[in-house]
This record gives sequence, C-alpha cells and structure tokens, in this order.
Amino acid sequence: MPAETARLDPAVFNLPVGRLRGGYYSDAYFVSTKRLLEEEDRHPQVLMQVFQKQESILGGIDEAIAILKVGAGRVGDDGLWVPGWDHLEVHALHEGDEIGPYEAVMTIAGDYSLFAHLETVYLGSLARRSLVMRNVHAVVEAARGKQILFFPARHDHWLVQTGDGWAAHVAGAIGVSTDAQASWWGGRGIGTVPHALIAAYGGDTVEAARAFARRYAHEMNVTVLVDFDNTSARTAVEVADALGEDLWGVRLDTSERLVDETLSDLGPDAPRGVNVELARRVRAALDDAGHGHVRIVVSGGFDAEKITTFEEAGAPVDAYGVGSSLLRGQNDFTADIVRVDGRPLAKVGREEWPSARLQRVT
Repeated sequence: MPAETARLDPAVFNLPVGRLRGGYYSDAYFVSTKRLLEEEDRHPQVLMQVFQKQESILGGIDEAIAILKVGAGRVGDDGLWVPGWDHLEVHALHEGDEIGPYEAVMTIAGDYSLFAHLETVYLGSLARRSLVMRNVHAVVEAARGKQILFFPARHDHWLVQTGDGWAAHVAGAIGVSTDAQASWWGGRGIGTVPHALIAAYGGDTVEAARAFARRYAHEMNVTVLVDFDNTSARTAVEVADALGEDLWGVRLDTSERLVDETLSDLGPDAPRGVNVELARRVRAALDDAGHGHVRIVVSGGFDAEKITTFEEAGAPVDAYGVGSSLLRGQNDFTADIVRVDGRPLAKVGREEWPSARLQRVT
C-alpha cells in the first residue's frame, strides 16, 4: 500500500477539546453509552464502519480524524484525561476522494468506550464538508475550466466558514470571499467593489471604483460590480475607461426581477437577471471600447445547471460567483459497529464492506 498522503494537523481545526471529550456536542445517548460502559467496566473491541449512501466527494475526513485524535479516551481515577488515540486503529480515505454509495470512508477499530461519545461530531463534520465539496465539484465541472468563486458566506452561520472554505478549495474553487474560509491553507479572501461602497460614494460606481483601485490595486485583482444603475454595459465601459489596466474585471449581478437596460430593445420578452445575452452585450461593449483585457464575472442564482446553460451557449464569461446553491442538499453519513471482539456482528443490512482503498492513519 502506498505511503499515506499528509493530512491536516489537528491544531488547524481549533477544536474545543474539553467539550468534545465531555460530550457537549454529542447526542446524549452516545454520552450515556460511554458512561455506562465505563461504569460496568465493559470494553468491547469493535470495528466501526463509516459510510454514506450516494456518489459524492469526500470532505471533512481530516477533521473527523482530528476529532478522534484529541477526543478519544477517558477520565482516569485521578480525574485527568487519559488519551485513547494510540489504542485505536483507524483507516480512512482522503479529502477530495470520489466515493461510491455505501463505500466505507473510514473504519475505527478498538475499545468502543474510548470513542463512543464522538460519533455525532465526526459524522457531522463529514456530512457538512462532503455536501459543500460535492456541490462545488459539480459547478467546477460545469464551468469547464473557468474560475469558480465561492460566495456563500452570507448565507450561513459564520462558524462554518473555515471548513466550508477548505472543502471548496479542495473541490476546485479558485477563490473564497473571507479570510476565515481561506485560513486552513493560509490564503486570503477575495472580493469585488460592493454595492454598499458604491452607495457610500453617492451611487457613483466610477468614483467608488477609482477609490477602491487607488487603495487596493497593488494587493488584489480589482473587480467592480456594474449593475448598480441597471445599465451594466454602459457602466462597465465607464469603469474600464476610468481604471484602465488597473481593472481586472467587472461583475454582473442584476436582480432576477429586473431586465437590465442594456437589453431594453428586446421588449417585454427580454430575459431578466444575469443571462447569456447580457454577458454578450457587456463583452461587446468592452471590446468595442478597447477593453478586451477586462474579464466578466457573473453571479446571482448560479448553480451547476445554470452554469451548464451558459457554457453550452458559449457565454463570454470568465468566472462564476456561486453562493447559496453550494449549501443546499444533504450528504448524510452513518456509522455502524460491524464486528465485536473479532466476530462479525452488525445490524441487519449493515454488514462489513471491506475496502482496499482505505489507508491506515498514523
């Protein structure tokens, strides 16, 4: 078997170690189970098998392993924690691995009383990160090599940002919007000139863009939202005229309730929101004005299906900003004991499924 690929250090996750060990984040019945086994001095040697039921992309496995490393064990007679990781044998797949239905992604062998209280937490990490990773992978595939910008931070609780950003990064997203999302690999959040800054400059997109570029052009690729006045093509050219080579790109984000004035000649049947024809007209306006270097980023309701539609139509788009769709759906994981004290013993229908892909975690 090949040498194990490096995994993230447990310190990266900033885990609440004391509360994990005490079962604070665990379903109460697992905590009760651990307590009962210890009080009865019962130490079954088990094989725990972790899987899920659909094709997916595996995320959160390094976090799950970290939870076991720091959380497995028991309180000794002296009231101090006695670590249990060295008494477990864990085999697992890796971050970003493609996984099939009912394929084991991790097995844990050892005294069940050492890790019974951690099941809720490691399964939750796998479920959340795999959901994000699968969704990001789908839009990356749909974009056919074009950049995906991971923009769902505002659609969920701030505490999930770090792991979600890591999952998006592994799945192929080219950028994330917050420093927290980029923290696990030492990156930084990226973004565009927001509508709020434009409003702060009296609704003048050009002046807001000038100010932003003066301050940040040496630090980042300056990208400017151009839909504030609902005249995306005209505003894009005005911004490009003002910023010149300091402008990396413009971002189209027209509300799905509106028809951009750029398409007003199409009449009542003109498409709303950000659409292929709007992207084409913005591209043509920029090119006609001599700004062929300016890239076009689109956002607003994008998912894999909508990106596929744009790509099949040959839309002149350089990057897709994708938000809340990347957090939708489910990717639940399950853990079952499949062997006890060396003999097969499992819930009916949940027998052991050996896998040669699993690697020993050292």
